Amino acid sequence: MKRNSMKEKLENNESVIGAFVSTPSPSTVEMLGWLGMDYVIIDCEHGATDYETAENMIRAAELANVTPMVRAGLNLQQNLQRYLDAGAQGVLIPLINNASDGQKVVDSCKYPPEGKRGLFSASRTGKYGMIPIPEHVKTSNKEIFIALQIETLDGIKNQDEIIELDGVDSVFLGPGDLSSVLGVHGQVAHEKVRNTIESMVPKIINAGKFPGTLVTDSDQAKYWNDRGINFLIGSANRFLMNGSKEFIETTRAKLKS
Repeated sequence: MKRNSMKEKLENNESVIGAFVSTPSPSTVEMLGWLGMDYVIIDCEHGATDYETAENMIRAAELANVTPMVRAGLNLQQNLQRYLDAGAQGVLIPLINNASDGQKVVDSCKYPPEGKRGLFSASRTGKYGMIPIPEHVKTSNKEIFIALQIETLDGIKNQDEIIELDGVDSVFLGPGDLSSVLGVHGQVAHEKVRNTIESMVPKIINAGKFPGTLVTDSDQAKYWNDRGINFLIGSANRFLMNGSKEFIETTRAKLKS
C-alpha cells in the first residue's frame, strides 16, 4: 500500500480538509483532488454508490493524489475488507456504540497479529500479487487509517471505552446524528451538540487519537480547529449547491441591473 499522505499530515500536527462524496462519481473525486483536498470519504453508507463504482472512485483519488477513504454502513469483515482490497486507505465506520463495535472494525482492517483481516495479496492494493506478501501486510497495517464514529446515545454513554480502543486512529463526532439523538434535529451548532463534542475532544487527544468532525463552512472549521480538531470534512454536495446558488443569484442580479 502506498503512503497515506493524510495520515502523515495528521501525525505531523497539520490540519487536513476533506469531503464526503455521496454521489457515484469518479470525476467528482478526481476534481476534488486536483483542487487540493487532502482526502475524500466515499460515502457507501448513504447514497447509491456500489462497490464497483467505489473502486473506480478510489482509482480517481489515486490519480489526483488525494487519500481515498470509505464510509461503510455495514460493520462486517467481509464488507470492509473488500473496500480495502480495492485500495481504500482508510475507513470511517458509523454507529459505533461500544468497544465491541470498534474492535470489529480494527479486526476487519488489520492483518494478524494486529487484527483478523483475511489475506488476499492479489488485490488492487497488493498490485494483483506483485507486491511481496510480507511487505503488503506491513504497509497495509501501517498506512490504513481507522476512524470510528460516535453519533448515538449509546456511543456517548460508552465513549471512554471507544476512545481508549487500541488500533484506532481517530474518533469522529457526527454533529448531524448527534443533533438528532439529542432532540435538536439538524441544529448542529446547538449548545447540546457543541457541548457534547467539546467534552469528548480532550479525551480523544489524550488517548493519542485524532478527533474529527463535519463542518459546513470555514467559520465552523475554524471554531473546531481552535478546539483541537485537525481532521475536518465537508460535503461535496453542499459545495456544489453553495457554489451554484451563488452563481445563479449573482448572475441574475447582474443581468437585471
